[in-house]
Amino acid sequence: MSIRYLTNLALAIAAGFLVVATQAFTAPTASALTFAIASGATILGVYMLVSRSTIAQRVVGGLVSVLGAWTIVASLVFVPATAVTLGFASALAFVALGVIGLTANELTTERVVHSLDVEQSEGARRPLADRQPVAA
Repeated sequence: MSIRYLTNLALAIAAGFLVVATQAFTAPTASALTFAIASGATILGVYMLVSRSTIAQRVVGGLVSVLGAWTIVASLVFVPATAVTLGFASALAFVALGVIGLTANELTTERVVHSLDVEQSEGARRPLADRQPVAA
């Protein structure tokens, strides 16, 4: 399991929790949770931006960093009721970015090459002309 997969999964799970928390808890509690999760997401986004090799993962990391910084500011500047609404929207965006990052991880060249290699080796066992029909 790659670190890219784990960071994207952690982002999506934490953001999913924040989506539920903004709707379930009181405004001051949800605002504090928004600040905490946005801080963690910002740190995770900066890590993703610095350590990724693919351009897709770097773009996701940059977007997570910018969104996380905005969410930190919003949770501290606005009143708790507004911060909850902005935190909910940011959490939905974090979930989307986590899913995009997971998808980008699965579409890397090494995974595509591996799947093509497996299909070629299975098809190379017997030529198509030597195969018998299954049904009459």
